[in-house]
Amino acid sequence: MKYKISDFALLLIAFILTSFIGMETTTVVFAKPVINANTTYYDVDSGLYMLKGNVYVGVGDRVITAEQAKVSMSSLEVWASDGITLTQGNISLSAYSVHVYGAQNKALIEGGVTFKQSGITITADQTEFNWSSKLAVFSGNVQVTKEGRTWMADSATYNVDTNALQ
Repeated sequence: MKYKISDFALLLIAFILTSFIGMETTTVVFAKPVINANTTYYDVDSGLYMLKGNVYVGVGDRVITAEQAKVSMSSLEVWASDGITLTQGNISLSAYSVHVYGAQNKALIEGGVTFKQSGITITADQTEFNWSSKLAVFSGNVQVTKEGRTWMADSATYNVDTNALQ
């Protein structure tokens, strides 16, 4: 059985999806989220809110897109896949998928990750981001380009608040 997605669920989806780069909770609560998808519904059998086709979540200057997303209200988790993008100010990120663990304040981003922010580009197979510490840990085929220099590494840790490698 399918039900239309509720306003509260949309707000929670916006909060969880936008949290993984560090927007403060108070900003999300007062910012009106814009959430669009070709299909939105609640699947009673799985307990998941489903967004399919041209998923767009926008809060303030932060925009996340994906081809599909699933949200669990009970576990505060979001799975988005088939090409995700995130843009906010001078930050842009693209990858195949993201799994947001809302209760743990972290996100696992996988599949051809490309992250860009003010003079640095980092590519990797995957990234784990903790929005409490603001640290992104890139692993697998990591390539960093900064100040005209490019180098490879097994892993790299980057602080999105200070715009610095750790």
